[in-house]
Amino acid sequence: MSTISTVKFEANGKTYSPAASPIVVICMDGSADEYLDTTMLFDRMPNLKQMVRNGFRGMVRGALPSFTNVNNASIVTGVSPAVHGISGNFFYDTLNREEVMMNSASYLRAETLLAAAANAGRKVAVVTAKEKLRDILSHNMKGIAISAEKANQARQDTHGIENVEAIVGFPTPAIYSADASLFVLRAGVAFVEQGLADLLYLSLTDYMQHTYSPEKEESLAFYEAMDREIGRLLELGAVVGATADHGMNAKVKADGSPNVLFVEDILESHFGTNGFRVICPITDPYVKHHGALGSYVVVHLSDPSRTDEIKNWLAVQPGITEVYDKATAVRVLEQPADRIGDLVVLSGRDVVVGRRPEYHDLSALDGSLRSHGGRYEEMVPMLISHPLNAQYKMKAAGDPRNFDIFDFTVNGTNP
Repeated sequence: MSTISTVKFEANGKTYSPAASPIVVICMDGSADEYLDTTMLFDRMPNLKQMVRNGFRGMVRGALPSFTNVNNASIVTGVSPAVHGISGNFFYDTLNREEVMMNSASYLRAETLLAAAANAGRKVAVVTAKEKLRDILSHNMKGIAISAEKANQARQDTHGIENVEAIVGFPTPAIYSADASLFVLRAGVAFVEQGLADLLYLSLTDYMQHTYSPEKEESLAFYEAMDREIGRLLELGAVVGATADHGMNAKVKADGSPNVLFVEDILESHFGTNGFRVICPITDPYVKHHGALGSYVVVHLSDPSRTDEIKNWLAVQPGITEVYDKATAVRVLEQPADRIGDLVVLSGRDVVVGRRPEYHDLSALDGSLRSHGGRYEEMVPMLISHPLNAQYKMKAAGDPRNFDIFDFTVNGTNP
């Protein structure tokens, strides 16, 4: 068995001192704490229950907007969106005047700790459920980088590995399935077991959480299956850290119908047409998850001199909870100034904000509308398999963030 490097590495001002053990960090996409609570209540996550008995469990703040690309980028860089530059899954590029997906590493403004770890001699692997994340997460990294979604397309020269299905022992899954996330975990187990990686980032997908509430049998069975794979990682001697990129809430009215506020429509109805471009940063190719509806949008104004007037009007509309101008959003929400609109709008726990009805295909949803993006999905669990040292117990009592998960897992478990 090859020796595991304990050489320190640094990224974005933080130094990491890894132990000579496999280190695995899991992003449990969409895992609001109630998913863990409910499944453990039914005694269907024995390994996670034992893990938090021996180690640490707490609640931490994620990055806003509480979307996938934003928080995954924060986790692998250890810094906020203001530093790494990823402000959503989708944005309006004001320089080129086009609406584009933000899934390329070219948008990343900070180095990743994964690349730094690989340069220091760790065998690094990134496994993500969604292909859209692979480029950002593996930026400048020497090692393995695959997605479950396109596992059968992995090649040695482009992904650092091939024959993935044979190595993992499972076929490439459908992205709209529980198996998409389970494949990620199974790949992590296989890579550790076969000595292919000793520092891993495993990023799951939230299809199940978008589709099922915590008490549903489909959800319970999914978390039970996740628990089995986490148990296997622990049996292999891994130090395991887990957090979520965001929580998840039902966004429906009392009758179960989608509770949507179409911001571009209401603005034009009140202030007149052709003055607004509303961008939904949750937008991505996975329409069955959320229909491009979340609890956070940005508004670009054709006449910025009316910013205060429009902001003050929006702030008192039913369903809207927070409205910020650009300067305030940069400060309060830790946003990159050049990648947000003139206004940033957040909505209530049971409300989503969209553009216009024609931009959102609700018929594509699998089940009820469950989504995220705002303040009510910001708090997420953090779990560490090993006891925290005295220094990190103090940090845990402060204001840790979900993007401190590598710091806590690597440094916080050192004696």
